[in-house]
Amino acid sequence: MNRRNVILGGVALLGLGGWALTSGFGGGIGSTPVNPLASAANAQSSDADTSMIKEMVAGNPDAAVEVIEYASFTCPHCARFHEGPFKQLKADYIDTGKIRFVYREVYFDRFGLWASMIARCGGEERFFGIADLFYKTQAEWTRAGDPGEIANELRKVGRLAGIETEALEACLQDAEKAQALVAWDEANRTADGVDSTPSFVINGQKYTNMPYAEMKDILDAALQG
Repeated sequence: MNRRNVILGGVALLGLGGWALTSGFGGGIGSTPVNPLASAANAQSSDADTSMIKEMVAGNPDAAVEVIEYASFTCPHCARFHEGPFKQLKADYIDTGKIRFVYREVYFDRFGLWASMIARCGGEERFFGIADLFYKTQAEWTRAGDPGEIANELRKVGRLAGIETEALEACLQDAEKAQALVAWDEANRTADGVDSTPSFVINGQKYTNMPYAEMKDILDAALQG
């Protein structure tokens, strides 16, 4: 069973409250589909229309220096980055318009995909605020219990961010978008050679996680050059 099918198979569970098809990470693929999401698990990546996926961008879209972050909502190292260094990066370089910052989600598991679908449900304007909420509460919702309980905790974050229940459920049951997101993630990581999170691509050069002081030196050199 490949990674894409494991992740997308988990998406189908959301339409059933998160627990009707399986009791384990990789289950549900061989079960009878009971809602539209189940078909997503059997789709090929070549069939996914990734053109529907928007880049989530902050800062100056025309800046000469671009920073792409690859991160997973279920990655503890990513949560620590967003609770500390990212706030400094935002204050020093993003809010000041010195860089173009792009956030790209990485899907290690279905829970990260579910969080991404909710964060994107709020649109570009609310994406980074919702992402921040997911990172702040990561230790709580990732340990909520079984997949159904985790899904419900993720829904709570979405509602806290102001997403109406009907819109939230529509986003969570969008099989086509789920398939596209996973294919988009795989294509991006392959192109940039990303194999861990958080990772950063600064003006085309890949870097693994680093102290903020080191990142600042790299950015200042790029801005001067």
